[in-house]
Amino acid sequence: MTAALLTPFDIGPVTLQNRIVVAPMCQYSADDGSANDWHHQHLMMMAMSGAGLVVVEATAVERRGRITHGCLGLYSDDNEAALKRVLDAARRVAPPGTKFGIQIGHAGRKASTARPWEGGHGLKPGEDPWPTVAASALPLTPDRPAPEALDAAGIARTIAAFVQAVERAARIGFDVVELHCAHGYLINSFLSPLSNVREDGYGGSFENRARFLREVVSAVRAALPARIPLGARISATDWTPGGIDGDDAVEIARVLKAEGVVYVCGSTGGINPAAKVPAAPLFQVPFAERIRREAGVASRAVGMITTPAEAEAIVADGRADLVALARGFLADPRWGLRAAAALGGEIRLPPQYLRAARLLSPPH
Repeated sequence: MTAALLTPFDIGPVTLQNRIVVAPMCQYSADDGSANDWHHQHLMMMAMSGAGLVVVEATAVERRGRITHGCLGLYSDDNEAALKRVLDAARRVAPPGTKFGIQIGHAGRKASTARPWEGGHGLKPGEDPWPTVAASALPLTPDRPAPEALDAAGIARTIAAFVQAVERAARIGFDVVELHCAHGYLINSFLSPLSNVREDGYGGSFENRARFLREVVSAVRAALPARIPLGARISATDWTPGGIDGDDAVEIARVLKAEGVVYVCGSTGGINPAAKVPAAPLFQVPFAERIRREAGVASRAVGMITTPAEAEAIVADGRADLVALARGFLADPRWGLRAAAALGGEIRLPPQYLRAARLLSPPH
């Protein structure tokens, strides 16, 4: 019997050859938003991992929407050309049937930040900081400048930037587009009452706080060709009293489904740097399970999923339709191939690597 993790799955018009996903992972290594040799080797390595879907890291829709100076963007012709070069190379080495997605987003008030290995602090004078934007003029932390609260014109410009970015993604040739609506970034800052204290049509009630999300998704879905499915990552809880919780996550997922999103990745946190996140193996899986069950949309589990047995159980038990790993693939770029071997499935290797097939199989 074929392992559930290794069975095909349809997300809209795209069929994935298995349920394994390389999660989007910021590399903080771009040149003014443009992919370079680092991304070239990284994405080619992920392409040979055995995953059914490889998702490129969070990619900013405008220059001020980058988290750090090193974050990818799709706001210029140079960005587009550089990323196309990388994707084309990855396709050439990927096993047949591998699909590629890209996560599109805007960092909002979490922009203008130092790279993690440089401290992860808000950029200081002399570090080339830039002004940030958000739902409300509330700084992420007391030591950071307050962001600009987007007015109606700013909201319209930002939505237009999302549209232009996904149009570039379609031209580049991505199979799937995913919106980043989580982790305290711009869309999430509108959704969470912890960061949205607006008194206009974008604040207050859940319906109002979800308005920016609906407008972005509607505009993006209309701009994408029908052949490209649209997914989304959300924060299913803020881990903070008064913030988004599991009930809200279901409602957000319902909004996304109604606007044409075909899968939802249930991540958590990010809006409150001081939140106590109970991180532990599989700690976010219950959110993916609830989204799948109550919102009636395909769900993707992510977060501290490590072993093939864990991933298999998540899918086999109906807790999520897809399983995404990040650090697992950084530690073992052949994780998908090893999972197939461990679960008794087919190993697809480039012919140049076939002599290593036995080493990918579990010991007897």
